[in-house]
Amino acid sequence: MSILGFLFLAFIAYLVLKLVFNFIIPIYRTTKRVRKGVREMHERMNGQYQQKENYPQQDQNNNTKGGVGEYIDFEEIKD
Repeated sequence: MSILGFLFLAFIAYLVLKLVFNFIIPIYRTTKRVRKGVREMHERMNGQYQQKENYPQQDQNNNTKGGVGEYIDFEEIKD
């Protein structure tokens, strides 16, 4: 193998390593972080949805107890 062939293979190896470490690995890490973030957001949304399901039942029970409050008659006063 000649020097020129060795330099060519070394250059190709350099380009492959540069591609892997500067492009493929960062994309893999970013994809992993985004998936984790989406999963956490989905879990939080499910938690909020379950909490909201419990509140309307309590509100409906409170509304059936009776009147909302005291009714005050409004009279217009003319000067």
